[in-house]
Amino acid sequence: MIHVVIVGAGLGGLAAAIGIAKAGHQITILEQAGALGEVGAGIQIPPNASRILKKWGLLDSIRAVSVQPSDFILRSYHDGTVLSKQNLVPYAEERYGAPYLHIHRADYHRILVAEAECLGVKIWLHSKISHIDFDEPSVQVVGQPGKFHADIIIGADGLKSTCREAMQGPPPHLTGDLAYRIVVKASDMKAHPGLRDLAEKPAINYWLGPSAHVEMRAIFKEWDPKLRILLGLVQESSRWRLQDSEEMGTWVRGKFALLGDACHASLPYLAQGAALAIEDGAVLGQLLSIDGLNISTTLSTYESIRKARTTRIVKGSAALRDVLHLPDGREQRERDKDFSSEPFEGYPNRWADPVFQPWLFDYDVQKEVDKALSALNTDRNEMRASAAASA
Repeated sequence: MIHVVIVGAGLGGLAAAIGIAKAGHQITILEQAGALGEVGAGIQIPPNASRILKKWGLLDSIRAVSVQPSDFILRSYHDGTVLSKQNLVPYAEERYGAPYLHIHRADYHRILVAEAECLGVKIWLHSKISHIDFDEPSVQVVGQPGKFHADIIIGADGLKSTCREAMQGPPPHLTGDLAYRIVVKASDMKAHPGLRDLAEKPAINYWLGPSAHVEMRAIFKEWDPKLRILLGLVQESSRWRLQDSEEMGTWVRGKFALLGDACHASLPYLAQGAALAIEDGAVLGQLLSIDGLNISTTLSTYESIRKARTTRIVKGSAALRDVLHLPDGREQRERDKDFSSEPFEGYPNRWADPVFQPWLFDYDVQKEVDKALSALNTDRNEMRASAAASA
């Protein structure tokens, strides 16, 4: 058994704690907030994440407080015409063996906290990190006289990561995008004939338009009347500036590694940010369940498994923004013409792309770990053979 300290008790930190605790190790989470909880509202759980939750025995609890959207529906901003649709029910479970869900962040977080605590994970609140010693390794907590020593330290402290800063990683940067979150009563929607179907048959609806794919009423005075009616029923709203992070050269330093938004923060257009953090935690847990694999090799293998995938998704999410937000004109007309054809590799509805979709949703942690270990053993055997030949 080794001792792992995780900095951050968000979704990513909790996923790492669960994955590693299930491998039989001791976990301490250091969280700077004074209380556990998640800020925000809805979050999507695609099949690549729900498959991991299923393996951990958490899917039933998650499903009980989730909505299962029937389809991805991409609509024209002009009049709501459906440009493209990808079925999710029953397709996701039939094709990938796991559902596509939509859940409130607070519910998601609460279920992960309960599982982590059930596994014996210790969570220390009011624990803001002031210093990391990468050689020991250890962390210093503000107001605490001693240090937290560990065999491995995982930095899972989100977009504005103190841990990434300690590794001299690039800071998060503003993308120029704004996100709006609105709350509308389902009863108000059901009372309106034009909106009833949106409430009674939940789906993930996108209205695609110039420089936006859903914002607020003043901006959308010439958009689909159904969308304008919906915005007229808003009970509350909030907005924030979207940031992501530049790719780091490495996530690992000695016995320290970054995870989740701390090393691969993404724009939300592919709805994969939290799912990637769940994958990170599951990969770490799987690697740390293997006897005879030293810590240095474990962390370098974790990075080799995860880095290319997360980079592709971060870049793909930024690229999708441009596809969704095309201004009126030739490029928008060509995109909409593509929507009317059979899906192909590079299809503008990325969730219907016959090549990208399975790559995104069919991620198998066990297979990826097995593949990486096989490559590692091959490299070692080749090095031994080369050494023997030289001798």
